[in-house]
Amino acid sequence: MHVHYYAFVVNKIPVGVLGASGYAGRELCALILRHPDLMLAFATANEQRGATVRVAGRDVTFAGPDDVRLNDAELIFSALPHGASKEWVTRSREVGARAVDLSSDLRPGHGCEGIAYGLTEINREAVTGASLVANPGCYPTSILVALAPLIQRGLIVDGAAIIANSASGVTGAGNSPKREYLFAEVSEDFRAYGVGNTHRHLKEMTATLQSWGANADLVFTPHLLPVARGILSTITVPLKEPIGDPLTPWRDAYATEPFIEISERTPTLHDVAYRNVVRISAAPIAGTRAPMLLVTSAIDNLVKGAAGQALQNANLMLGLEETAGLPA
Repeated sequence: MHVHYYAFVVNKIPVGVLGASGYAGRELCALILRHPDLMLAFATANEQRGATVRVAGRDVTFAGPDDVRLNDAELIFSALPHGASKEWVTRSREVGARAVDLSSDLRPGHGCEGIAYGLTEINREAVTGASLVANPGCYPTSILVALAPLIQRGLIVDGAAIIANSASGVTGAGNSPKREYLFAEVSEDFRAYGVGNTHRHLKEMTATLQSWGANADLVFTPHLLPVARGILSTITVPLKEPIGDPLTPWRDAYATEPFIEISERTPTLHDVAYRNVVRISAAPIAGTRAPMLLVTSAIDNLVKGAAGQALQNANLMLGLEETAGLPA
């Protein structure tokens, strides 16, 4: 541990961001710069090394990943691409830094066992004080947080097919230049992708559902929205029996959670933009022979779906107030 840093920056804890030039990485830098207990020790960007950008009203100069000392940070966030992150997380751990990995490399379903899964509201005990956390994907956050109370109560029909349709803003695809994400290609359009249960986040979700003891299939179809940020998920769930007040499972499960909002009204992306919250509503589906529930959840994919949840986990790992530095 590097306690010698604390005296120099008013007792703030130094943290670093690998892959800071991406959308999630920049969001992390902004949150860290506004955090009352953290300082940004370094921010790396391989292709943009040496570039200075304006983040949260301050200049941040990107360094090359090989040009920083990883042990200058107590905790390192890795926002590197999938497949490249695991190596740098390993390096970070080797020098004694704690790490939060925002890639899919260490998540459930990817052959890594014994790593705390940072779905904070569900796994708070495992995250608190952990040295390494795998931060969930944005789609899994919106879907798993919404499904957990129903699974915990055993309300879903055994062997059922849960249908989850999610629509995301284009920042979820990263900032690598691709023709299909150009403004002229996305504007005034709406399309599904990863059809046929082929999206990479499905492994993470099915592995997590299985670990919870859920006996159900998940059919997941993501869609691309012509907006910058946000995810809206609508989830159709077959129930064993009707629920009198459809919001009761979530009100009971999340009554004390600062970043879960239960709403009588169906949430919209405007409700959650730039906020570290999951906003959930539920309503019975009329006209079906068996009871079914439509659950809707909304998140900001860059905050609660990525950088905000990573910081929420880091707060617990470092023994700080869980809500510190997070926009609610």
